[in-house]
Amino acid sequence: MRLLLVEDDTMLGDGVRAGLMQEGFTVDWVQDGASAQLAIQAETYSLIILDLGLPKLSGLDLLKQLRQSGNTIPVLILTARDTVADRVKGLDSGADDYLIKPFDLDELSARIRALLRRNTGRATPQVIHGNIMLDPAAHSVTSSGIPIELSTREFAVLQALLENSGRVMSREQLEQQLYGWNDEVESNAVEVHIHHLRKKLGTELIRTVRGVGYMVDKAKNV
Repeated sequence: MRLLLVEDDTMLGDGVRAGLMQEGFTVDWVQDGASAQLAIQAETYSLIILDLGLPKLSGLDLLKQLRQSGNTIPVLILTARDTVADRVKGLDSGADDYLIKPFDLDELSARIRALLRRNTGRATPQVIHGNIMLDPAAHSVTSSGIPIELSTREFAVLQALLENSGRVMSREQLEQQLYGWNDEVESNAVEVHIHHLRKKLGTELIRTVRGVGYMVDKAKNV
């Protein structure tokens, strides 16, 4: 999952970005509201982590602009503003969650997973598809109860395809989820990840739709 972190504190932003990347997220980081506007226009994100006290454009104004434009991307406010009035204002302006600094990185990660789960309409913490169970919190995958070792990006590809089962995802869409601004993307990277997933989970799970992309068919009701 690709996230946008909007935080002007250099030390905090660097620490949060590094911590979330260790959790398996792809994170782009900007330090002012105007840069966040440009990033949102240029890239596709699964969630935004938003500070309120930003230079050039405040986090609250950026949030209001997002919602007024019809953008429904989940937004988690991360701020030192801790009064009830501040929390109410942030949530009523369109935020989906509100976390006060200082905070625990494990709690931030859990809140992010909860928002992403809610956004995909999934009720359970795990993604279950037939005999495959993917656990985003534990970063683990099992097939018929047997643990399957996946690389970070193989895991991300599988999660994206399972959470969008029944829909074709193009190579470009998968690359958007896998790679941030500073990552080098080889031309056949997605194909290589798909090849490895098929070797580990069976050739029938991921279907190639020629000229379009890849998909996992919706699981059949038993």
